[in-house]
Amino acid sequence: MADSSDDPPKPPKEPPVPPAKPERQRGGWLARFAPGVRKLVAKRETIPDNLWVKDPDTGEMIYRPDLEAALWVTPGGRHMRLGPKLRFSYTFDDGKWQAIPAPRAADDPLHFSDDRPYKDRLAQARQATGEQDAMAIGFGKIGGAPAVVLVQDFAFMGGSLGMAAGEGFIAAAQEAVKRDAPMVVFPASGGARMQEGALSLMQMARTTLAIQDLRRARLPYVVVLTDPTTGGVTASYAMLGDIHLAEPGALIAFAGPRVIEQTIRETLPEGFQRSEYLVDRGMIDAVVERKDLPEVLGSILRTLMAGRARSVAAA
Repeated sequence: MADSSDDPPKPPKEPPVPPAKPERQRGGWLARFAPGVRKLVAKRETIPDNLWVKDPDTGEMIYRPDLEAALWVTPGGRHMRLGPKLRFSYTFDDGKWQAIPAPRAADDPLHFSDDRPYKDRLAQARQATGEQDAMAIGFGKIGGAPAVVLVQDFAFMGGSLGMAAGEGFIAAAQEAVKRDAPMVVFPASGGARMQEGALSLMQMARTTLAIQDLRRARLPYVVVLTDPTTGGVTASYAMLGDIHLAEPGALIAFAGPRVIEQTIRETLPEGFQRSEYLVDRGMIDAVVERKDLPEVLGSILRTLMAGRARSVAAA
């Protein structure tokens, strides 16, 4: 029989592991009393950064949905600038239109560079606006009247007139002739695009010739001047319409008031070069609030097209 002293010693018993405590639910007594409260006060990750918009006149903050419901017109009556999509949706019946692509033009024909290459400026503007250039074209009905609408986007390099913008205007005029429809233009521009030099100035003549094609087809050409419309755009297609309307408070000029005051060294009258000032002096036909533009435009287009039909029938 073997000696029991030769058996290996038994390992000491490990202390028993205490049972795991149930995980404590966070939220305290209020969460237990009213479980839905935690969801109400939880941090919202989807709150947009641009929920408030600063009023450019008063500096007050405006709740963005309220501003959108007012068609981007502030409580003080300032008609804020619009991009093409919003302008089309506010103008066409039921906010429906057919987008017409604008032709492409050479991006940097002069290989221009100042403190930054022109190509870099174009790339930045395209990324910021989602548009290829300053002109956007749409076709639809305004008050039941078919029309081709051209919108100039000030957010794209100040709506400056360059080769691509000129091509866009000509394409819109050709589309109007093709569809036998009137053309409506919403200009918004600081003038010619300096990075394209004389090629930019040539667009003033080219757009004027395109308007003559509308004249020969006896199609109405209506201009709705928006803030701001200045420089070579004012000196060409913005002032060649059959009817000139304007939004309230729009700056409409060739040279701006600051340049004029510095040149003549005199203080200009209050409201000088604004739409209300100009309608009193016969430069434009009417100042129309944004909410009324579709109705007014529709009435004008139907009347002018009815007159065109009578003149064609009598010819």
